Amino acid sequence: MPRWNAHAEVWLLALILASCYVWLIRKVGPRAAHPIERVVTRRQVASFSTGLLVLLVATTYPIHDIAEHYLFSVHMFQHLLLSLVFPPLILCGMPAWMLRYILKPQGIRVAQVLTKPIIALAAFNTVIAVTHIPNVVNMSTHNEGFHFGMHLLLVGTSFMMWSPVLTPLIELPKLSYPPRMMYLFVQSLVPTVPASFLTFGHTVLYKAYLHTPTRLFGLSPLTDQLISGLEMKLLGTAILWGFIGVYFFRWANVEERENIDVLEWSRLDTLEASKR
Repeated sequence: MPRWNAHAEVWLLALILASCYVWLIRKVGPRAAHPIERVVTRRQVASFSTGLLVLLVATTYPIHDIAEHYLFSVHMFQHLLLSLVFPPLILCGMPAWMLRYILKPQGIRVAQVLTKPIIALAAFNTVIAVTHIPNVVNMSTHNEGFHFGMHLLLVGTSFMMWSPVLTPLIELPKLSYPPRMMYLFVQSLVPTVPASFLTFGHTVLYKAYLHTPTRLFGLSPLTDQLISGLEMKLLGTAILWGFIGVYFFRWANVEERENIDVLEWSRLDTLEASKR
């Protein structure tokens, strides 16, 4: 195992984000939230807090250190946390007034373009493709600044990708339930291409993981690469399909309520007609 590393900069970032969240709730929320709207709910606080915890787990010891120098499968797991777990938790933890206050009118206008479903999907999957180019991966294991930049790009486009599904702002594009499920279904299919190269490849694509200081858990480089491909396809797909399942049942409930309302109105009309 790699030696313990405090990663003080990550803890500082998490502390700053948590402090800003609390400050916004206490100082800005009472005047920015709508009078009939709660400033923040317990569920939102829990979601945001869990998102920060995921950020810490993904970018501190031991995951970050193993991902950077030892196992590509842990590197893949780190990216899945940063792209498919961290952003939705943060978005679900932010009330509409908070995101509106952070973006301001200028930022909202930019976000209206960047979060259009086609643009968001294309940007996110382009970054996914780029971050799996062998030279990019190899460089990220040796250059801390470059690695941080890749993470920043991944997280930024991940927020773009999740926005049409989870944004709390009515000013930003948001899909209704059926298109939302189709959108996530398409997203679950796209990573199949790089995942297949990792799973069925017979040569090690990333030379940085070929001669590591120690073979952790006794995994060979090729087995490590195969596991990373399975993670990308199976774990990533499970997360996206979990959201699809939730939205399917929500859509079904909405349809059921609408049908009940129609039946109630038709009964009322029948009663009114019989009285006449």
